Amino acid sequence: MRPSSPHILLRRADVPAFLVSDLTNIRYLSGIAVSAGLMLVTQRRFILFVDARYRLEAEQRCERGVMIRDVSAVAKMLQEFPECGFESDRTTVEQVRSWKRQFPSTKFIQKIEVLEHFRRGKSEEEVRLLRRAQKVTRELLRRVPLALRRAVTEEKLARQLQIWALELGADGLSFDPIVAFGTHTSIPHHRPTARSLQKGHIVQIDVGAKVGGYCGDMSEVFFTAQPTPQQAKVYQIVCEAQKDAMRSVRAGVTNHELDRIAREVLTREGIEHAFTHALGHGVGLEIHEGVSLSPKAPETKLLKNEVITIEPGVYFPGKFGMRVEEMVFVE
Repeated sequence: MRPSSPHILLRRADVPAFLVSDLTNIRYLSGIAVSAGLMLVTQRRFILFVDARYRLEAEQRCERGVMIRDVSAVAKMLQEFPECGFESDRTTVEQVRSWKRQFPSTKFIQKIEVLEHFRRGKSEEEVRLLRRAQKVTRELLRRVPLALRRAVTEEKLARQLQIWALELGADGLSFDPIVAFGTHTSIPHHRPTARSLQKGHIVQIDVGAKVGGYCGDMSEVFFTAQPTPQQAKVYQIVCEAQKDAMRSVRAGVTNHELDRIAREVLTREGIEHAFTHALGHGVGLEIHEGVSLSPKAPETKLLKNEVITIEPGVYFPGKFGMRVEEMVFVE
């Protein structure tokens, strides 16, 4: 959740000042999207530095407590601080070198995942936007069967999803949609091609609508003919793994526990080896942010008001794959 005062952020970063250059984090703190700018966090205020293109919008739309200054004033402000933290995990080496040349009196201190900690727990407004994004995404998936006709290609269906999202009032899509027909479903992050739909193809869709800058993310499987007994069984197993994990989502449970719960279902049915990715991830202004529901990630407890996905999937190379995904709001 957005820090209510600058000193809360600085206390976590353990620096006297903190420079934010990542545009997503600038949007999170200021409330507006810019294509260029910097934000300096001091003990008393958040200071957004923008050029003339964004000055008026920033003055009208920024969050309360954000001071607006011209980007030319950065050097003068930084002179007050012999040390300043920065987002080392979101800043290029060249950018840091440039700062050192421009601001030689300031020592820059590397810090990682400072704002990511705050972004995990969502505010009421963030939850509202995420629910709207989820609602539009659900409608996109509801419309998919209308487009599943012979001769439609993966690429055409992907473009149709983008058109529908805009028609439904979304900003656009959260990411390039995954649209896979037939054996292409065995590739977890398949890129749409010119393959045409054929009767009997399994169809895998992974799509998300973006609303107010916040991302939706859902996946579903569609059948164009009666599924084979194996396909029907696998779909049932994957859905069961998802439901068991979703029932266990609550503040305090760990990412490893949720993975174990879903994986137990797949292990019991003998297909755990085909589950090759994380069970899910945090979602917000970015499609992947915050916690990773992977046994390889550091063990982390879920936070109240965090928003995550639960997306078990299994893939049989050259044959087929299936993944179902839902967004879950942690209480």
